[in-house]
Amino acid sequence: MTEIFDNIRKLYRFYAPENELADYIEFFSESSASETHRYVANNTFSIRMFPSWTPTMYINLGEPYVIDVGTKSYQIQKHTDVLILRNNIVERHNLPTDSIFTIKFFPGGLEAVLGINQVQFVDQVVNLEMLLPEWLIRRVKQPICFEERINLLQQYFLNQYQLQRKSDHYRQFVSSTIGTFDDSGMVLKTGQLADRLYATSKTINRYFRRVIGIPPKQHLSMVRIRAALTGYVTHRNQFFPDAYGYYDMSHFYKDVVRFTGKKLRESL
Repeated sequence: MTEIFDNIRKLYRFYAPENELADYIEFFSESSASETHRYVANNTFSIRMFPSWTPTMYINLGEPYVIDVGTKSYQIQKHTDVLILRNNIVERHNLPTDSIFTIKFFPGGLEAVLGINQVQFVDQVVNLEMLLPEWLIRRVKQPICFEERINLLQQYFLNQYQLQRKSDHYRQFVSSTIGTFDDSGMVLKTGQLADRLYATSKTINRYFRRVIGIPPKQHLSMVRIRAALTGYVTHRNQFFPDAYGYYDMSHFYKDVVRFTGKKLRESL
């Protein structure tokens, strides 16, 4: 299964925060045993995800699995829990007994909530015990329900967030830049965004590298192709490339190949 082209969410239960964490955590999710059996039965399966620079925690509630991060493969044991930055293509290979609890942060969200800068995690698979207390991980992995796991993690994250609020200037600026880019129809360049935000191009570049780990041009290009590709797959007959800042379909097609490594017709 491939992100964007396939509905990988159908295998999971989801919860999106509705409190102060909503700006920093995209969702909590947990594998659904019934839905996994419905769609994959007793077969092994894999889930391929494209770059997003969204720090993602995987708490393993089931059996070992293999995860490919870029060109490297990692064997994740039953009692191992990890975080990946998703700065590269990621593919997780699963058994039918796959059971994962996931926390997906927005870019910069890890720093806003936990005070941990994501840039250091490029191309790594990080043991979650380096980021979360052992007692919290142990309690989340106990045989409790989805809602109880969410409550445990949200309470911890909210407490940590209150301690980090004073140092949130960089992340807020990056978030405002991304919002301004989106509102412009995804056409503004870094210099134009700097003018809108009363900053310099040098400042925007420095802030993006500090919070996300890549220059604004590279990140905003990724934001645009992910949004455009999702729009194309969802409503192909109503897709207009200029709505996403592309000159024409040829311009869009070239970006699809650059982002996915495949021509569009090979993926659909």
